[in-house]
Amino acid sequence: MRKTLLTTLLAGALALALQSFPGPRAQAQKAPAPEPLKLKVGDMAPDFTLLYQDGQDKLQKVTLSDFRGKKQVAVAFYVFAYTGG
Repeated sequence: MRKTLLTTLLAGALALALQSFPGPRAQAQKAPAPEPLKLKVGDMAPDFTLLYQDGQDKLQKVTLSDFRGKKQVAVAFYVFAYTGG
């Protein structure tokens, strides 16, 4: 009787674990990507935060609004940087 009860409890726990596990169908239903911003030349850039390496091994957060009204900022994106392509 004890062995049957233990087997039943283990089977029930396994069934509950499998029900709560997201299957491939649940993973495929992701939220749609947000619509890209439509900026024109001369538009004010939206505020954003990036990680900045200070020349040592420290990463610091830098926010665009920290410079607004104080300095001019140029942001460059290198699409294939560090990809070997």
